[in-house]
Amino acid sequence: MTSTDSASATAADSTTDGVTDSAYDVFARACPSRGTLEHVTGRWGALTLGALHDGSFRFNELRRRVDGVSEKMLSQTLQALERDGLVHREAQPTNPPRVDYELTPLGREVAGRLLALIQFVEGRMDDVLVARERYDATRGGR
Repeated sequence: MTSTDSASATAADSTTDGVTDSAYDVFARACPSRGTLEHVTGRWGALTLGALHDGSFRFNELRRRVDGVSEKMLSQTLQALERDGLVHREAQPTNPPRVDYELTPLGREVAGRLLALIQFVEGRMDDVLVARERYDATRGGR
């Protein structure tokens, strides 16, 4: 085994219960996975990935789908997700230019996991609202 093979083997050593051991540790300050986690789990990243799970969107279509996101924030979010390899940007040479965004295979996998979490949270919102009311009542309101 060469040193390159050894490094590759270390980066993805084994799988236990569907979780791959790797050289990356999101809890370490300098780990590059921390930035990607932030892009994926931030409000606009999660909503953008979730929306793109439904298919390809033009910028303004996506902006309407992700209600409340500003043009600037959506642009920054899409650039970060594209850089991380989760979103593909396709610019058509038309006048006016047409730009479509869609998930890459990796982005589709990430979005699927996010949507499972989103659906879980939505399904448990009654419990969350009751907990909030109980918390606010014991703490004198918010």
